[in-house]
Amino acid sequence: MTVLEKARALIARPSVTPDDAGCLDLIASWLVPLGFAIERIDAGGVSNLWARRGPVGKPGGKLICFAGHTDVVPTGPLEQWTSPPFEPTVRDGYLYGRGAADMKSSIAACVVAMEGWQVAVPPVPTFRWPCC
Repeated sequence: MTVLEKARALIARPSVTPDDAGCLDLIASWLVPLGFAIERIDAGGVSNLWARRGPVGKPGGKLICFAGHTDVVPTGPLEQWTSPPFEPTVRDGYLYGRGAADMKSSIAACVVAMEGWQVAVPPVPTFRWPCC
């Protein structure tokens, strides 16, 4: 999938705070085939996703962290929208929809970048203790 396709898939999910609307599961489905271990953290009515690629517990191992969010604020009056807020629409070369600018498109771009990185740097097998 392209960045635009991934962004559209995220925008189409009405993830108004605190409802994730399946965005984190979708992102996880894109990252797991790239060798990422996924940890879902649900606390206090908020959901987060931690994705890690590489050996667990490797001292001195390199870590890249992308921080973002998939939740959006309420849409306000729907009649004030030119197109439905959760129907991703391209007009005049711009993508419109709730979360297009902040920050579902950025997350889509990061995932596509990770797909390119995965080709250049194949995943290292991970080891987890049986108890964890």
